[in-house]
Parts: sequence; structure tokens; C-alpha cells
Amino acid sequence: MLYLAKMAKRALFLVLFTLGTGSLAIAQTAGVGTWPKQKPIRLIAVFPPGGSVDQVARVLAPALQSELKQNVIVENIGGASGVIGTSALTRADADGYTFAVVFDTHGVNPSLKDKLPYDTIKDIAPVILVGTSPMILVASKSSGITSFKQLAEQSKAGKPFSYGSIGIGSLGHLSMARLAKQAGFDWNHIPYRGGGPLMQDALGGQVQLAVGSEFLVKPHIDSGGVIPLVITTAKRTAALPNVPTVSESGFPGFSAPAWWAVIAPGKTSPALVDAMNKALNRVLKTSAVAEKFKSQGIEIVGGSPETAREFIGKQIGIWGKFVIENNIKETGQ
Repeated sequence: MLYLAKMAKRALFLVLFTLGTGSLAIAQTAGVGTWPKQKPIRLIAVFPPGGSVDQVARVLAPALQSELKQNVIVENIGGASGVIGTSALTRADADGYTFAVVFDTHGVNPSLKDKLPYDTIKDIAPVILVGTSPMILVASKSSGITSFKQLAEQSKAGKPFSYGSIGIGSLGHLSMARLAKQAGFDWNHIPYRGGGPLMQDALGGQVQLAVGSEFLVKPHIDSGGVIPLVITTAKRTAALPNVPTVSESGFPGFSAPAWWAVIAPGKTSPALVDAMNKALNRVLKTSAVAEKFKSQGIEIVGGSPETAREFIGKQIGIWGKFVIENNIKETGQ
């Protein structure tokens, strides 16, 4: 009887231990639970329709919908270089049903804006670095410039040039301002309210030079409307193999890629962030998504949330330092 009693006690202990470890396992995955089956996922594009952020979001949404077997709805909340949409994200519930696609301005806004309605580090959880793309400096046909070498020679000789970008604090603006300062060129920045007006003036010759993402400028290069001079990434782009990099053109180490990332509210559990990261990595490897991004000049990166966090942190450091040291303000050039 004593033996049976001991065996019964041992059996009870094993049952309770198993239940306990099972509860622990449930607790460890409590951040995921039935996700994403409870409701549609909201994917905020922090720029208006038609731009690259909107395009990236709309390529990802249907692929994610297929991967997760849940509706993924793109919502454009543009304004203030992505600040308004990002602010909406930080106010959303951190339940794994709200994410946002941001652009490279996300890494500049903390130093460019006087006061953000959120903390870029504490209130945001990076999910994945979607990809990067070259910025391309092009010349209007009426400028008479046909190569970067010619532009550099005339600039060094003291001839002033004006270049347009999609706005103050955009990567195009900052990369060209950095190049001009490093080289001692007398270049004047003309900010535009978007890629459409910028390229319209470049085609019409109202601005001598224009800088924009490959996605923005390549159609106009292909049509012969503008002349490509140099690209801002560390290596050449396959879409324009004959166009040199800034680094190859006398400024070693120069690199300023445009980039896109998916982020979540800062309090989103690591389990949910990881689950969405894994889903996005699978989506980025599908041929449909890869081909669409390739056609837009975007080189897919993917990887872990930590990869995204480190990249974004580095971008904030690089461009934040440049903005502060050069006293760049939204109201100035």
C-alpha cells in the first residue's frame, strides 16, 4: 500500500509538472496566440498614394494576405515626411494587427524635426528591412551636362548649379548636400513637394539637376528625357550598369541608399514581431514579390528584426549628425 501511495504521489507530481511546463510554454507564446486569425491586419503607408512607400506596401499586402490567410489592408496616412503616419502607428494597439511601411526619411526626422510626437527608438519596434535602392543624380538635357566628370570639373571651376529633390531632409537632398560640401561645389538645393513636380521640371529644364530613387527617375532615363550622371550606393545598379557610383567618381566610401522598412508599435511583443518578421521573409522570397521589387529598382534585404534595428540606428546616426552639423532646417535649404 505504501508503495502504491508513493507511486500515486509521483504520478500526481508528474501531471502537475507537465501542466506547469505546458502553461509556461503557453505563456511564452502568449504574444502570438491565435494571431493573425482574429481580425484584418492594417498596413499603414506613411506617404500618399503613388509614391514608393505606397508601392512597397501594395506589393507586400496581397502576398502577406496569401501567406497569413488573413486580410491585409493598406491605409495611406501621409504628411510631414512620414511623421503623421508613423505617429498613427505608435498610437495603435500593440496587438500585432497594425504595422507601417516607412521610407529613409524615418532616419532623418528625429534630427530634422523640432519635436516628434513619438520617440523613434522607444515607441517603435523595427520588424524588417525590406530593401534598399540607389539614388540617381540626373541632368536636364538643357543643362548641357552629359557626365558627372564634366559636372565636377565645372563645379570645381566655380560654376554654380542647382539641384532638385523631393524635399528638405530627403535622402536625395542630404546625399547631394554632403557631396557638395565634401567636394566644395557651389550647389543650390531646390526642394519640391514630391517626385512628380521634380521630374516635370527636370524634363522641362527648369532645374539643372535632379536626384531621386531609381524607381522615380529610371523611366525618364529610359525615355531619354534626362541624363544619368552618378548613383549614390556603394555598387552600381544592374538596371544602369554604365552609370558610375559616387565612390568610383573620386569620393571613396560614399554610400547613401534609399531604403524601406516595416515597423510595429514599440510595445508589440517580441513573439509577434518575430512572427511577422518570419512571414515577411517568406513573402520577400516569393518570385512575384522579388520580380516586382526588382522592376522598381529595390534590392531586397530581409533578415531579422535586429538587422533592421541596427541598420535604422546607423542611418539615424549618420544623417542626424550631418543635419545637426550643417544646421539643416525644414524652413531652409
